Amino acid sequence: MSWLGDLAISASGLTAERLRMDVIANNIANANTTRTPTGGPYRREMVVLAPRTNSFQDALSAAQSGTESDAGVQVVGIVQDPSPFRVVYDPGNPDAVNGYVQMPNVDVSTEMVDMVSAARAYQANVTAFDAAKQMETAAISLGK
Repeated sequence: MSWLGDLAISASGLTAERLRMDVIANNIANANTTRTPTGGPYRREMVVLAPRTNSFQDALSAAQSGTESDAGVQVVGIVQDPSPFRVVYDPGNPDAVNGYVQMPNVDVSTEMVDMVSAARAYQANVTAFDAAKQMETAAISLGK
């Protein structure tokens, strides 16, 4: 694998984790949104990630032939959490039906745990990117 391939793998991870953090921040921002343009409360969203390489055999074949493997991670999509909405008794709320309001299925503590996980994964990708860059710099300086 070329050094550009190493950097591309880390870059794909950085992009994916950044999107995860954006979606998590959006979930937290809408934790109390009871009315959306489509109707009903906000529904929690989640990012679905998948490897770019289909299998280990594909990656091994690409490495043996000297071609670039399309390794890394990709965002497959953003899906809505199908879990039920919370129901809260708040008769003064304009969205209340018989005094009960459907609240978003967003749990802020779960979102914060996911945010820490995404931030650590982002930092791990930054560290891997920097390590690959330093190894390539050292390899180039050996040739001088």
